[in-house]
Amino acid sequence: MNYEDILANLRNKIYHPVYFLMGEESYFIDQISEYIAQHVLTEAEKGFNQHVLYGKDTDVDTIITYARRFPMMANHQVVIVREAQNIKKIEDLEPYVKNPLKSTILVLSYKYKTLDKRKTFTKQVAKTGVLFESKKIYDNQLPAWINSYLKAHQYSIEPQASAMLAEYLGTDLSKVANELNKLIISLPGQTRITPDHIEKNIGISKDYNIFELQNALGERNILKSNQIINYFAANPNSNPFTRTVASLYFFFMKILTYHFLEDKSQNAVASALQVSPFFVRSYVSAAKQYPIRKVVEIISILREYDMKSKGWGNVSSDSGDLQKEMIYRILH
Repeated sequence: MNYEDILANLRNKIYHPVYFLMGEESYFIDQISEYIAQHVLTEAEKGFNQHVLYGKDTDVDTIITYARRFPMMANHQVVIVREAQNIKKIEDLEPYVKNPLKSTILVLSYKYKTLDKRKTFTKQVAKTGVLFESKKIYDNQLPAWINSYLKAHQYSIEPQASAMLAEYLGTDLSKVANELNKLIISLPGQTRITPDHIEKNIGISKDYNIFELQNALGERNILKSNQIINYFAANPNSNPFTRTVASLYFFFMKILTYHFLEDKSQNAVASALQVSPFFVRSYVSAAKQYPIRKVVEIISILREYDMKSKGWGNVSSDSGDLQKEMIYRILH
């Protein structure tokens, strides 16, 4: 079952006796666990029937003892084990998992790790209950996730605004969701989020950001490229050099990929480059400015300055000077 299926079942009061929530992305694990904690039992029922344990402070025998209790004046009892990755010999839960108490909902939050799916314990969990692996999403998937999150809250977002958030917040979904929630609260009566809203409420400049730099470079706009990189140099904390280099590397790699595509229709390009169709035209335009040989040269330049930013072959230049020098070499 995926995340949406699990939540849909929970909303429909379709419960399973065991939920084993594992994986690198803590956001989905927390959301499922919190939903169960908040919605399965009424406030009156929680006092006797909801128990929260922590992996560092408990063991398998204690968990089984709690899980085998019958609910008091309720249809279910809920046992939530947080930080379950810290439990020693968690596989010893197998006898309980084989024959769980139907009135108990046992939730194990096993963060940043996964079980070996070849082992019998893992297979038994999947057979008896819900085995959910919460995987990290890739950078290119984040704008779509932002769109989906906002849509669920009856909001929409302009593609550039979504891309700005994805670039500057990274793939920590808890952090992204927190910023989106603050944004929603700050925009009463409005339903479409724009770059202006991002700048005003989150502090990301709509004119001096990595996407505007990419666009300026793609157009070979020397003046604008230098204005943006000078802004970056003056504000290194919000525009770290390593992030700039990484973003430009992927930008020019996509241009290189575009050069070799046989099908250059908008949808084919968007699929191949893993970008929104909205951004395809910027790559088409950039490809006209930079032939294959120049793109390969630029990728080499970016690798060189990535190494220089880490101290290799650079004794005195600060990050601001390195960025300006790098942009000059890209453009000329």
